[in-house]
Amino acid sequence: MKKIVVLLLCLLGFVELKAQMPHDAIYMNKKLACGALIYGNSSWTQYWENGLKRDNPNIGRLTTQSATAMIAYGITRDINVIAMVPYVKTEASQGNLMGQQGFQDASFFVKTKSKAYHGITAHGVLGFSVPVTNYVPDFMPMSIGLGAKTLVVRGMLSYALPKHLYVNSSIAYQARSQVKADRDSYLAGSKLYQTNQVAVPDAFDAAFRLGYLKKDNQIELFAEHFSCTKGDDIRRNDMPFLTNDMTMTTVGMYVKYQPKSIGVNARVAYVVDGQNVGQSTTVSIGLLYLFKVK
Repeated sequence: MKKIVVLLLCLLGFVELKAQMPHDAIYMNKKLACGALIYGNSSWTQYWENGLKRDNPNIGRLTTQSATAMIAYGITRDINVIAMVPYVKTEASQGNLMGQQGFQDASFFVKTKSKAYHGITAHGVLGFSVPVTNYVPDFMPMSIGLGAKTLVVRGMLSYALPKHLYVNSSIAYQARSQVKADRDSYLAGSKLYQTNQVAVPDAFDAAFRLGYLKKDNQIELFAEHFSCTKGDDIRRNDMPFLTNDMTMTTVGMYVKYQPKSIGVNARVAYVVDGQNVGQSTTVSIGLLYLFKVK
């Protein structure tokens, strides 16, 4: 993260463009880049144990904090690349479970778009992520990540409406690798596996976004759904595990203000329904910096 911060401070530029993410329809122009430092805070006191919504006095409130360094670069006006890496810390307000912290997974994405046709533009995203540290993935819910190598394929459609409004819909498939657990055997469903190699379920996600975008202002409302393709459920009064079938539906808002080369953004999201996940509220705020690569 220190090397990325130094790069952002050393490169100079002055442009009026918008920062971008792998799931949006915003692109950097050729040889222009955007760096971001984003702080996130997510917490929950209740979670779904299979379909049963409950709390856990051994956890109390579980809080996950993160600091993410991200950079996006325009190879051409229609092809962009994005890289990011987060530092994550977890802690529980009650009980004896020890929180974890460290760098999680580095991600890299390539995003491209088609020509617009009657205001409709198609987008394709290909990405992958790999763990950058040897964290313990099966100490859930205190672990900082799943520890799996992941390949992501995403398709998007964006439609430009009058008065600077837009809609954006997307769907993605996440193919995950096996994970080496910190144990010699594990239960998945009712079956005992005498190995430390755990098959993490693949997953998909879908989203719908309605927003306003004009020069230095962006406001967006969104609904997102995430679900594993298979998996088991958290057993009664047990800890979650890598093989769980995790499902969640999230709603929220995103805003961004970037009048010059420096800007800020903020995002709030709330899980309204789920299975084998916490009912979390997530808030993030980021500092953006746009510059030209000479």
